[in-house]
Amino acid sequence: MGKKRSWVIILIVWVLALLLLLVSRMSGGFASWYARVIYPLFVNTVGRLMGIFPFSVVEFCLYGLLLFLMVCVVRGLARLIRNFWSRRDCVMAALRMLLGIFGGLFLGFMLFGGINYQRETISEAIGLTVAAYSKEELEQLCLAMVEAVNREAAEIQVDGDGRCELSGAVQETAVDAMEVLGGEYELLAGFYPEPKPIWISDILSYQQISGIYSPFSIEANYNRDIPAAELPLTLCHELSHLKGFMREDEANFIAWLACIGSDSPEFRYSGYLMGFIYAGNALSRMDADRYREIRDTLCDTAILDLVYSSWFWRQYDGPVAEVATQINDTYLKANSQSDGVQSYGRMVELMLAYRSQP
Repeated sequence: MGKKRSWVIILIVWVLALLLLLVSRMSGGFASWYARVIYPLFVNTVGRLMGIFPFSVVEFCLYGLLLFLMVCVVRGLARLIRNFWSRRDCVMAALRMLLGIFGGLFLGFMLFGGINYQRETISEAIGLTVAAYSKEELEQLCLAMVEAVNREAAEIQVDGDGRCELSGAVQETAVDAMEVLGGEYELLAGFYPEPKPIWISDILSYQQISGIYSPFSIEANYNRDIPAAELPLTLCHELSHLKGFMREDEANFIAWLACIGSDSPEFRYSGYLMGFIYAGNALSRMDADRYREIRDTLCDTAILDLVYSSWFWRQYDGPVAEVATQINDTYLKANSQSDGVQSYGRMVELMLAYRSQP
């Protein structure tokens, strides 16, 4: 391909991506239409194709991309040293390659996920009224979550340490839970591929990430090392993105609904326990003493799971986690979630709105 032609293609790709970004931010109606009409076409084609592979395609593509870039750097330096290229030719080749790669990724992101950030919210889509809540309402939510956690804990399997233990094909159970929820809400119905574990999950652990959705391959990926009690909600969270709900609080809420409506007691336990964590964190900021009083009424299994979860993530504290959190915060803010990583906590508002339905 000639240099001029490649520059023209790169320009077209960037213009298309920026145009989609601009139009979606200017018109929520367009974004909602796209999420409901166009985006499912990609899920049912690319998503189904990627679902054939038992491993995370995007993970190995990332490794391949890094290897490709390393080879390009070595080749470029070799040509520069041998005077096959001038410094200007080397710089222009590198610039062309980087603009081409990032332009393609930008356009792919917009087509397969970026536009969906501007769609109508889940509360608007299913008719929930989200409002400010009082401390008393938050207390009642925490108490309800504790009661449900203790009830479900009596039904689940536990390991030798007394913590939640998952059995069976949890990926299939997650898909089943999402399909059941899709039977209740049409906008969540349709095809769901099985979530895939990240092969080198330490990469996610050091970033303190439980799961990640790849818009480029339309895959729900998860950290296979996380505590068992967190896994069911994580799987459903990542699957919820396949229905075009990209905002983290909404994905959490959808996952919570899927888990508490599941036939699996382990999934129900995970959903209610994660619900308590989010509601409890909000109550703790209002009244730490009252939060501790309610927390102390959790059963031994739940307490052990919470202690283990805290220990598991604390061992990955450090500069990598701090940088990853800052990058995630910036990413969320760039995609219209103005409170960044704090947006995860808005799940509490959605749970309260759901519970207040007549």
